[in-house]
Amino acid sequence: MASKIAFQGELGAYGHEACVTARPDFDPLPCSTFEDAIAAVRDGDAELGMIAVENSTYGRVADVHSLLPESGLHIVDETFVRVHINLLGTKDAVLDDVTEAFGHPVILPQCGAFLRSHQIKGRTSSDNARAAREVAAGDDKRMAALASELAAEIYGLKILARHIEDHDRNTTRFLIMAREPDYRRRGTFGMMTSFVFRVRNIPAALYKAMGGFATNGVNMTKLESYMVGGAFTATQFYAEIEGHPDDRNVQLALEELRYFTDHLHVMGVYPAAARRHDEPKG
Repeated sequence: MASKIAFQGELGAYGHEACVTARPDFDPLPCSTFEDAIAAVRDGDAELGMIAVENSTYGRVADVHSLLPESGLHIVDETFVRVHINLLGTKDAVLDDVTEAFGHPVILPQCGAFLRSHQIKGRTSSDNARAAREVAAGDDKRMAALASELAAEIYGLKILARHIEDHDRNTTRFLIMAREPDYRRRGTFGMMTSFVFRVRNIPAALYKAMGGFATNGVNMTKLESYMVGGAFTATQFYAEIEGHPDDRNVQLALEELRYFTDHLHVMGVYPAAARRHDEPKG
């Protein structure tokens, strides 16, 4: 029996596509929520979790970064999925028949220009693949789903328009998570280290904490803040840096960071994906 990889959404979701692309030897396990996908890994129902964290058009996936530190899981890899949005309709439909298109709130703005130009009203669904399943079940030519080609294949829908996303570089980044960390050096494009921290209550603590990365030549690729427990006074930071914790410059930077923090937790050590390497430098 093949190992399982959990993802949020139904079969045909972009998370499913990420699983098929990045871990083709694993059986995808659909879960209703990100919390359920994380729990499936933590409880042993799946070996890995495929968790969407950000989209190049929409931004970060709401609440996911606040879930990761409490998950008990470790980031072991990352993968990028080029999000091609397709308008899926019933077998006998044509584009001019469609008056409403259903998709997740994240995906609707990503193809807003196409919907407006064809006078199609965007409607919210909890999941893109679910929208495809429900359109197939409804058998109404006026209704369509915004989803992947994989969803069209699974639910027997007709692709009325391909690749309707507003931006031709529309990409979603996923983190692959496991119960145990993997500190091995691997991959072709170097290593990444992710961690969360809270700074001490001293003047300019964040500024001082970041100084160690600059002085030691460590490139920080991401720094995001979010509230902890709904309190405006408790801010936690999620960061990603290039390098491995065993690298001397990373060790020095983290040592300096610890001096200005009252909480520091390494979330994962993993190889940088090829997509990250190919991105143009700003």
